[in-house]
Amino acid sequence: MVDESPFKGQTGLRRVWNALHYSLAGLRAALVAEDAFRQEVLIAALLIPWSFFLAVDGIGRALMIGSVLLVLIVELLNSAIEATVDRISLDRHHLAKRAKDIGSAAVLLALLNALLIWACVLLG
Repeated sequence: MVDESPFKGQTGLRRVWNALHYSLAGLRAALVAEDAFRQEVLIAALLIPWSFFLAVDGIGRALMIGSVLLVLIVELLNSAIEATVDRISLDRHHLAKRAKDIGSAAVLLALLNALLIWACVLLG
């Protein structure tokens, strides 16, 4: 039997409460340590409210907001991959480079997705 993390012992509301605190700590860490995440949060803070002033239907607005939130989600995952790779080793290795490059590519695709969705909704 594989030993589980000692943090997995909580159940019920206690687990939910702990998970909320871990999530908020992760957001705080990303805001403090990740320049790209801060920039994308700033863009999201501008675009999401702006979407409510545009003459688009609810589905279009939901797509616009969802695409912006997806960029933030993918950036968080990319930052987690980069931190994990750096934790394992700071030595240059082709697999570490590949992992970081693939994470970066995912962010690029999320950004292009947001751009295309906003263009499609706004241009009809």
